[in-house]
Amino acid sequence: MEMNASYTSLVAVGDSFTEGMSDLLPDGSYRGWADLLAARLAARTPGFRYANLAVRGKLIGQIVDEQVPPAAAMSPDVITLVGGLNDTLRPKVDMGRVRALFEEAVERLAPACDRLVLMRSPGRNGPVMKRFRPRMEELFDLVDELAARHGAVVVDLYGAPVLGDPRMWDVDRLHLTPEGHRRVAEAVWQALGLPAAEDWRAELPPAVPDRWPARRLGDARFARQHLAPWVVRRVTGRSSGDGRPAKRPELLPYDAPYDAPGASREAAS
Repeated sequence: MEMNASYTSLVAVGDSFTEGMSDLLPDGSYRGWADLLAARLAARTPGFRYANLAVRGKLIGQIVDEQVPPAAAMSPDVITLVGGLNDTLRPKVDMGRVRALFEEAVERLAPACDRLVLMRSPGRNGPVMKRFRPRMEELFDLVDELAARHGAVVVDLYGAPVLGDPRMWDVDRLHLTPEGHRRVAEAVWQALGLPAAEDWRAELPPAVPDRWPARRLGDARFARQHLAPWVVRRVTGRSSGDGRPAKRPELLPYDAPYDAPGASREAAS
């Protein structure tokens, strides 16, 4: 990997993780690690272009059908691909099909860019993680295999204990906090051969355990506000991304304000 490399364009492909949930902005939109990364790249490269095709709730088959063709046609310097985790969270999933579709995505995207970035996605420590860990690790083994075959970069977020810390996750327990997204942006930045601004793997201070009533109240609120709607969508075959357009569908100059890493860090407690 060339150190202090230069990149002129980025296309991000994926689901809610890449769309930026739950890094909420004042206007109600989501920012996320890909926007943060694009802003940093744009700050060092005049005319830098960025597209984000990610849509929340998308399965790997939908990503292959809807996002991979336009991403490949854009021929950017960098493409990031994160997908398949929504499939692994389904009660019933054909992992053979998931692997085949993910492989198809990589085979189509790798020749279309100078640098393809894949990820071993993070997961929140807890009972849900324990249940679906084997499926996730099966997918991550494929990520490593395909990266070696196609010369892609792998960002190992799964292997960073700090990103499993529940304090890095929003109240829905499915999406990273702004601090989590900021660390992911730094991780990808470093994986692209750019100079480190900080240690994105640094552990949080020791946690102060919540009292039992607070934990039960939090569990009840989570079940009512997030788990129940998620279950209803699974039962009815709907998705949170149905009818939603890509976040940033065209590869255009990006001039969003750039905050230096750590400058506006959310306190994790």
